[in-house]
Parts: sequence; C-alpha cells; structure tokens
Amino acid sequence: MHRPKRLAIVRHAKSLRNELKRGHTYFIDDEDRARVRGIPDHKIPITSEGHLQALATGIALRERFGTFDYAYHSGYLRTVETLDDILFAWPEEERERIQVRTNPFIRERDTGYTYDMTVDEAHAAFPWLEEYWQTVGGYLAQPPGGESLIQVSERVYTFLNMLFRDRAGESILVVTHGGTLRSFRANLERWTYEQATKWPPGQSPRNCSLTLYEFDPTAGRLALVEHNTIFYEQ
Repeated sequence: MHRPKRLAIVRHAKSLRNELKRGHTYFIDDEDRARVRGIPDHKIPITSEGHLQALATGIALRERFGTFDYAYHSGYLRTVETLDDILFAWPEEERERIQVRTNPFIRERDTGYTYDMTVDEAHAAFPWLEEYWQTVGGYLAQPPGGESLIQVSERVYTFLNMLFRDRAGESILVVTHGGTLRSFRANLERWTYEQATKWPPGQSPRNCSLTLYEFDPTAGRLALVEHNTIFYEQ
C-alpha cells in the first residue's frame, strides 16, 4: 500500500466570519463587519454553535473509525479549535496516540485585498473583478492580492505527496477549509479545470462536514467514499 489507508477530511466548524458573512463573498454592510474588522484570517475563532458541531463530529468519527494515526490542522485558530473539540471524543490514553501536526500547506485560500471589504467597497475598488471572474473561471481567477484556487491546489498537492511518502497504510484525519477542501478533491479525483471552477450542485462543504477517501487496492489510489456528511442537527 503506497497511500494512507484512510483520509478523513473535515471542514472547520462554523466560524465567526461564517456567521457574519452569511454565505456571501463580502460583508453585506459595515454593521456585519464591525465584530471582526481588523482580525486576521488565521485568528478567527469558531462560534458556540461551531463548538457543538465539532463535538458531535468527534463522537461520530470515533464510533466509525476508531483511533487515527495522525491528525493535521492548518494552524488557523478555527481549525485548531475544531480539531481540539473533535479529539475530545477520545479517552485521554487513546487521544495521546494520535499524532497532531500543523501544516501550512492546508491553510485557507488568501482572499487578498477584499478580505475585510463590504459588497459596496469591493465593487467600488475593483469594478472589473466580476467580469474577470466570469471570463477566467473560479478555479484560475486570482483575487487582487490573493491566491487562485489552482495555487491552493499546488500546495495541497505537495501536502498529499508528503502523506503518500510518509503515511502509507495509516489512518489520517485532516481539518481544513472550504476552498482547500475543493483543492483536495480536484487533486485526488483528477478534476478538470471546468469541474473545479465551482462546486457541483449540493456539494459545497458544510461546516464540520466529512469528506472520506479510502485506499482502493484495485485502482491503487484513494477513492472517494462520501462527501459533505454531517453529524449534527442543523
């Protein structure tokens, strides 16, 4: 076996910016932005609801998979808090056997200059951005001062090759971000540019959702088993 036997990827639990942006690319207005304005992305915490999501997810993961060999997070506060809550489901002696690692290659996409902007501010500062995005496509387009998703995919590719080299035959848990998860899927499932441009209908990952791969000895690769599975009440 030249791959991990299992790769369980979990998007972080609901964060404070998730709550305030309500699914939009930018803040709707200054009132929504005020609570997090000036806080860098790597310091955004999860919400009280997010803690409950992560605790429920941990219970389900332990019941289904037992103990993981390694657990990775991006180093961003919301992935650290999510993983801490998930691992709380294991008794201390089992938890101590799980090797926890930080890896910056699985951090969230850098959204650049628009990070703290409202809708009106983004449109005023970059009036050409929407047309550019539609022309180039959501996988290749690069936000001003930020990263394209294909650039995120490059670092995810590096991370995956580390797993293939060093974690063959092991059970791996990864807590990461929505954009990064899309890059995991593009790499592991060999998506085309067109496939990676946007999430297929119903597949945009919910907070604390599980995307699961297991090693297929016939194909010699990690195969998708399920995606967007949640273990908490919405």
